[in-house]
Amino acid sequence: MATTSDTARDARRVARNFWNVVTRNVGRLPFAEDAVAAYYCAFDRQTPMHVRATLLGALAYFVMPADAVPDILPMLGFADDAGVIALAISTIGNNILPRHREAAREALDALSRERPAA
Repeated sequence: MATTSDTARDARRVARNFWNVVTRNVGRLPFAEDAVAAYYCAFDRQTPMHVRATLLGALAYFVMPADAVPDILPMLGFADDAGVIALAISTIGNNILPRHREAAREALDALSRERPAA
């Protein structure tokens, strides 16, 4: 179980790195909307603390530069990240509200407009 200090550390790591990782990989993340919705839910003060801790742990894993499967590997690189985020969402999924999903879609649309197609 995550401690308060673990959750605070994860929150700092996610706040510092999340958007950089998403922006760099926006076209390669089939689970981008789930990850961004999880981000908005995790930083929503109305989200229960145990839900925030679960999501922040999963998102901290996603933004870590070194994880079980290196993200630079084509097709496989984000498989472990997707699995961790999917597990977290399946555990707390009904806490990700329509407003979190809408914010995620809007953020991803904005990123897509800012980045030229490859």
